Amino acid sequence: MIAHLLILAQEAAPAAPAGGEGAPAGGGLGMFVPMILIMVMFYFILIRPQRKQQKAQEKMRKSLGKGDKVVSIGGIHGLVTGMTDKTVSVKVADGISMKFDRSAIASVDPKGGKDNDVNDEEKEVETES
Repeated sequence: MIAHLLILAQEAAPAAPAGGEGAPAGGGLGMFVPMILIMVMFYFILIRPQRKQQKAQEKMRKSLGKGDKVVSIGGIHGLVTGMTDKTVSVKVADGISMKFDRSAIASVDPKGGKDNDVNDEEKEVETES
């Protein structure tokens, strides 16, 4: 009786695929499609915006000029008084000038500082008191 069940079990087994034994359905490319899609998403979500931001920062630093109002990465506000290829001299108060690397400049005031003085903020504070 057991021999009959074994014979029936062997006949009921599914046939092997014609391409070879144990080959995955859909081929090997099917596994790589989701990986490629994830890499493309990472590029458009993370890498591309970061590169655009770096290019904008570099353009801003190259376009610095005397009299521009700037803010350093440390939060120091001042006016650009001189520049070299790698450094920027920033006037932070009367008679006080500091040198920064160009890479240490975080932003340039969009209003510009050509007609304003560094001491304008100090004058505002004095008038409020």
